[in-house]
Amino acid sequence: MNSEIHDEIKKCLEVLNRGGIILYPTDTVWGIGCDASNEKAISKIYDLKKRDDSKSMIILLDQEARLQSYVEEVPSVAWDLIECADKPITIIYDKAKNVAQNLIAEDGSLGIRVTKDEFCKMLIHKFRKPVVSTSANISGNKPPASFSEIDEAIINGVDYVVNLRQNERMKSSPSTIIKLGRNGEFKMIRK
Repeated sequence: MNSEIHDEIKKCLEVLNRGGIILYPTDTVWGIGCDASNEKAISKIYDLKKRDDSKSMIILLDQEARLQSYVEEVPSVAWDLIECADKPITIIYDKAKNVAQNLIAEDGSLGIRVTKDEFCKMLIHKFRKPVVSTSANISGNKPPASFSEIDEAIINGVDYVVNLRQNERMKSSPSTIIKLGRNGEFKMIRK
């Protein structure tokens, strides 16, 4: 791991461990994140985004093996979807567990993405818990495709802004979202 990434992960861990929120690059768009088990930190993100807390947010994991720690049952089709996906995919699973209650949707579901992004994987691995990920925008506004498009209110409202990849001009887009049902049925939420 290069020293720049190592330093940024160390700073993020300090913020996450004290219940703060971070602005960080992901495998999709820039995200606002916090400890997925910290209800107060999650509430700060809802407030910052001016988002109704009935609209749940997703979590990022560093590896597929951890899925079973956060949902009661991982449908077999989920493993195939994750393995075959050629772009980032978020899957909404029934019966979430082991995360803050205000992160779980009213129907008991939770969106989870197993990230392939090097920085995110290392951060989550070192933190030893999932990290919330929600697009870095005020609710109702278009998600920023690059760091330069992030609203000043978001930048000023987080506890730490990761100092990596801020000058990338590559246009990013949000992940595909699929909701999996108990009986193998699935619904495409966002392509």
